[in-house]
Amino acid sequence: MQNWIDVAAVSDFPAGAVRTVEARGLEIAVFNVDGYYYAIADCCTHEAERLSGGSIEGLDVVCPLHQARFSLVTGRALSPPAYEPVMTYPVRVDGGMVQVGDQSA
Repeated sequence: MQNWIDVAAVSDFPAGAVRTVEARGLEIAVFNVDGYYYAIADCCTHEAERLSGGSIEGLDVVCPLHQARFSLVTGRALSPPAYEPVMTYPVRVDGGMVQVGDQSA
């Protein structure tokens, strides 16, 4: 079953913004890229740096620590020093709220 977690009202979440939410003890970064929302684990697989502090280039996020690049769409690691992907999560807009999906056990 999918649980949905409110992130922010669409009106309070402008393009270029990032918000973080917690689900089952994990931090999830939710990005608004030109009105499209993407959610990934907020932790670089190289050195556990918060990706929410990184820069957005197209549909990629660049880790602020060592500049590893990850796809916001697939979570795939696109450049060293990271080689492992980050987890991605579904995102939807429901009733004017941006929500991120959290798979429950």
